[in-house]
Amino acid sequence: MTLQETLTIHIQKAVHSLFDLSLDKVEFQATRKDFEGDVTMVVFPLVKQLKGNPVEIGTKIGTHLAENVAEVARFNVVGGFLNIVINNAFYIDFFNEIKNEEKYGFVTPKEGEKAIMVEYSSPNTNKPLHLGHVRNILLGYSVAEIIKASGKKAYKTQIINDRGIHICKSMLAWQKYGNGQTPQSTGLKGDKLVGNFYVEFDKHYKKEITELMAEGKTEEEAKKLAPSILEAQEMLRKWEAGDAEVVALWKTMNQWVYDGFEQTYKSVGVDFDSYYYESNTYLLGKEVVQFGLEKGIFEKDPDGSVWIDLTEDGLDRKIVLRSDGTAVYMTQDIGTAIQRVKDNPDVGGMVYTVGNEQDYHFKVLFLILKKLGFDWADSLYHLSYGMVELPSGKMKSREGTVVDADDLMLEMTTTAQSISEELGKLEGYSEEEKAALYKTIGLGALKYYMLKVDPKKQMMFNPEESVDFAGNTGPFIQYTYARIQSILRKATFEYKNVISANTIELHEKEKELIKQIQLFPETIQNAAHNHSPALIANYTYDLVKEFNSFYQNVSILGESDNALKVFRVQLANKVAEVIQSSFQLLGIDVPERM
Repeated sequence: MTLQETLTIHIQKAVHSLFDLSLDKVEFQATRKDFEGDVTMVVFPLVKQLKGNPVEIGTKIGTHLAENVAEVARFNVVGGFLNIVINNAFYIDFFNEIKNEEKYGFVTPKEGEKAIMVEYSSPNTNKPLHLGHVRNILLGYSVAEIIKASGKKAYKTQIINDRGIHICKSMLAWQKYGNGQTPQSTGLKGDKLVGNFYVEFDKHYKKEITELMAEGKTEEEAKKLAPSILEAQEMLRKWEAGDAEVVALWKTMNQWVYDGFEQTYKSVGVDFDSYYYESNTYLLGKEVVQFGLEKGIFEKDPDGSVWIDLTEDGLDRKIVLRSDGTAVYMTQDIGTAIQRVKDNPDVGGMVYTVGNEQDYHFKVLFLILKKLGFDWADSLYHLSYGMVELPSGKMKSREGTVVDADDLMLEMTTTAQSISEELGKLEGYSEEEKAALYKTIGLGALKYYMLKVDPKKQMMFNPEESVDFAGNTGPFIQYTYARIQSILRKATFEYKNVISANTIELHEKEKELIKQIQLFPETIQNAAHNHSPALIANYTYDLVKEFNSFYQNVSILGESDNALKVFRVQLANKVAEVIQSSFQLLGIDVPERM
């Protein structure tokens, strides 16, 4: 039971005993720094009910608590605020309870608990993963890990957009300009090779548009009549008709991309439990549309296209099948959702990690699934996140101006290397150890910088700023973890013994540190509920700031009192464990030395 839960029970009893009043809830807040206290009760809600003076009411409750509750040492009242000072024993006893919990704050899933499926990444197979994908991947992976830590099963998945006109553009450009190039012959990762041909297609397409406009065509007409786009459309028709040559090329080039993606995922340190492919799920979506037509959920227009009218729900009419019978994104997403629950009957909800430009799409998707009668549709969540920009501005895939994910990770590692070398603390490291450390710091900087921002917010990514060894950054937190490991290596005495509450007096900084550790389980639950790794990231930063303040104000290994020295080493060790657990939820490694 948390301190606030314990106090709530005692305050409710006190109010009933003193004023014969039943109190449903007690409002707490952090005690202001300029007053003594560990937690503050807001007295004002009682003033209306009791029609009394807030100072008198607070004083009566405070006196009752100090006399009857072992945890309460003393109190003071300022205006309508009751500042409560908690006994040292409460904090020491709490710490002794949790200090040996290996996964403190993590909850084991209950038997029969429904699983949550988290979709992230979900790339197109016509280009490499880029900076925008990185935020998506890191968010999705971290949210899945946080959901697991909160006590639910979580499955990680993605839908690979492996069909459509954009895929045909890369295929056509490779046919026309590729001269038989392969990842092996060029030494390029497959996703990069295919992405180059997507850019190549766009270059020729734009040239054709310019030429047609010079002949008097409007831009709109030129875009539709350009030979390249007509050829790509014809290739798509052949693919949908199962043309053997086109399908063979599609399989070959997609495999190049999949191989490239896997290398990137491995470098980023993320994984998936299952993969779904649009080329499979769109067919199920078409079947479901037919079922919906028969049930009157969808309606067919005179041209043969199929729609759903959601105007009564505050949305609009949405197409689910084109007049020529081909699927749209909505068709595929309907099929994918249904297939996932068929494959995993224990799934009770899904989280879709997709940028905020798709907010409307997911409102429609969730409503359609609800109207189709799927009870799990109420447990679908769109993890909508803001776009990532660079100081240089927006990125465009077609023009080849995106920041490639592999290049970004390499740049982060290189930046970490140059900063580490400047600090000059790598004596005794082998070249292999240095390389591993640079990657740990570089990736930690990238991931933390991305995840500390509320997912809903648009963000500016500044690589240099992210690798700073001071402030709210990954390397700053990693450095604190490494500092604690150094303390533990120097603690050559036995420090596992339990230190009882009556043998030591806590320093204010120790108390503040334990209070911060107490917040970890609640932070995990809040982060899971809000689908926000930012809550974990910023909690960890606050913990590290509190530890550094403790480290600067009290002696640990130099303490003369043996019981106090042992306790402080134990406290430092627990802080390190919580940092490691927090960073595990963010997908970040921590180094033993820095």
